[in-house]
Amino acid sequence: MTKIGFIGLGNMGGPMAANLSKAGFDVTATDLSIGAIDRAVEAGCKRGKTIADTVEDAQIVVTMLPAGPHVRSVYGDEYGIFNHAKSGALLIDSSTIDVDSARKVAGDAAAKGFSMVDAPVSGGVGAAQGSTLTFMVGGEGAAFDKAKPVLEAMGKNIFHAGDSGNGQVAKIANNMLLGISMIATCEAFNLAEKLGLDAQTFYDISSTASGQSWSMTSYCPAPGPVETAPSNRDYAPGFAAGMMLKDMRLAQEAAHSAKAATPLGAQAEALYALMESAGKDGLDFSGVMKLINGTL
Repeated sequence: MTKIGFIGLGNMGGPMAANLSKAGFDVTATDLSIGAIDRAVEAGCKRGKTIADTVEDAQIVVTMLPAGPHVRSVYGDEYGIFNHAKSGALLIDSSTIDVDSARKVAGDAAAKGFSMVDAPVSGGVGAAQGSTLTFMVGGEGAAFDKAKPVLEAMGKNIFHAGDSGNGQVAKIANNMLLGISMIATCEAFNLAEKLGLDAQTFYDISSTASGQSWSMTSYCPAPGPVETAPSNRDYAPGFAAGMMLKDMRLAQEAAHSAKAATPLGAQAEALYALMESAGKDGLDFSGVMKLINGTL
């Protein structure tokens, strides 16, 4: 049985580790939160007391951490993965972080004899729980091939995006597009309402016309048309505005580094930052509708 060490058991990592255990992997899991570890144990994982304890016998190590500094620390510190993982272990980082950090950690891993992929995810908590995540994977082809069976136990769409860091490139570019698209969708519904066209009628028309988008048909920010959308639950998050803001900031950092023009991305970042300033970044990112229509 393949042994996996899993580090980072938050809203996404917890269900991901549970699904690996359910798929038959021997999973040892750890987190800074004892409660998160307890839930992982209840889901079939073994308790990891420290990073070293979690990875020392693992053939594969999976991390799901908040940001680049956490990833650099968990992998590179004295008590981190590089100093305690088995020689030849495959390292999979599913955190969403800056491209430079992803490439730096992957380079350090290679220098120490490890194969590594960056494999950020799309799909949110519901997809993590249902093992239907999309993985965007950067790294050498051989490492991707080794990682794929593990990723398939947690997701349904697994894409090889190319060299190290390209998984992060795909993730932040996709989420920048999503953040912009959601704001445009909110503006369209708000304009229609202000001019006397109700949300359901506008949805019925636009969802079958050239303005159709995922933000409209799967995640409609106007209450009513899409029953399962957060807008019908007072914008309780599937994907919080604060998390979208994190990704928009990563996209802008990368754009500045690459000298890529992203004027709409910059404007979208500023609008989600207004939600943060108002203390409303815990709403779903489609809750930017409340900022657009003046009810925030």
